[in-house]
Amino acid sequence: MATNRTFTMLKPDATAAGNTGKIIDRIIEAGFSIKAMKWTQLSKAEAESFYSVHSERPFYGELVEYMTSGPIVAIILEKDDAVASFRELIGATNPADAAPGTIRADFAESISANAVHGSDSDENAAIEGRFYFSEREEA
Repeated sequence: MATNRTFTMLKPDATAAGNTGKIIDRIIEAGFSIKAMKWTQLSKAEAESFYSVHSERPFYGELVEYMTSGPIVAIILEKDDAVASFRELIGATNPADAAPGTIRADFAESISANAVHGSDSDENAAIEGRFYFSEREEA
């Protein structure tokens, strides 16, 4: 059953390029409500933990290095069918394949520096949201 919450993270390339506000505006314009948000920087240990599902993949070390290279913005969003709706809004992982008008088509630099993370399932949205936010912080 689809839930009404998802998790997103504006990645270091988006914050470094000054696109944080533009991306958040797009998210709100698409009908999402922000339920929790924070600007933070991941430590190496935090990035390794968050991306542990990829620990056996060849890109894991580069991913951890990239995700600790600058600040990120962690956000819990709400909207009907949030996970699917948000993944449609952000577009394909590879910005070259992302539909025109999607966040990644407009703001991503490359397949690895793709501006924004979006949870791929309701279960992962809950797990990822709890990684960054306590129950008290979620509105």
